[in-house]
Amino acid sequence: MCAYVLVAEDDVKQAELVRRYLEREGHSVLVVHDGRAAIDEARGREPDLVVLDVMMPKADGLDVCRVIRAESDVPVLMLTARATEDDLLLGLDLGADDYVTKPYSPRELMARVRTLLRRARRSRDPEETLKVGDLLVDPARHLVSVAGGPVDCTPAEFRILETLAAQPERVFTRAQLLEEVHGFDRFITRRTVDVHMLNLRKKIEPDPRRPTRILTVYGVGYKLTDGSG
Repeated sequence: MCAYVLVAEDDVKQAELVRRYLEREGHSVLVVHDGRAAIDEARGREPDLVVLDVMMPKADGLDVCRVIRAESDVPVLMLTARATEDDLLLGLDLGADDYVTKPYSPRELMARVRTLLRRARRSRDPEETLKVGDLLVDPARHLVSVAGGPVDCTPAEFRILETLAAQPERVFTRAQLLEEVHGFDRFITRRTVDVHMLNLRKKIEPDPRRPTRILTVYGVGYKLTDGSG
């Protein structure tokens, strides 16, 4: 699964370590050391994956992620030494697909890279549209609509909704949804899924305070219904 990977990391030694491991896996790698260069390179030749440090000069990783996500669905893997829950959730809300906190194992990083590339490749394969009531999820075109109106979802929100819509009425635990979204066992709290669900309810529920589509099954997890009940 060879890919073109853009690595944005201001620590030269760390960037070269990431480059070496990616190249061992057969990937083509371009390294930049500031946020402005990362934006320019992502626009010039769209990569298959962006590995993005949070703390960088000229534009930090969160700003870079915001710009990339506004223009592209390319997978974004963020690297950060700031491991607080709020930092993690902010990155995910901006559209990052995964997060790795420093210091990290290069083997773990490569596992995350493989997971994201597999998912990106799978999302490009034609798949049937999923329909649950008047909610439509189109994996092939990465589109969501409710009653004919478009719904803008982050990549993580889309994967959760796609997972739920593929098996309506099935109850998924938070752990199962985290595995689907993030792929690799990681330090992450249950609140991450709850935040995604809160955001999705704001987007697809007539009244997010009284959800009829995404239902909480207390003590277990979540399920998707057709909204009729």
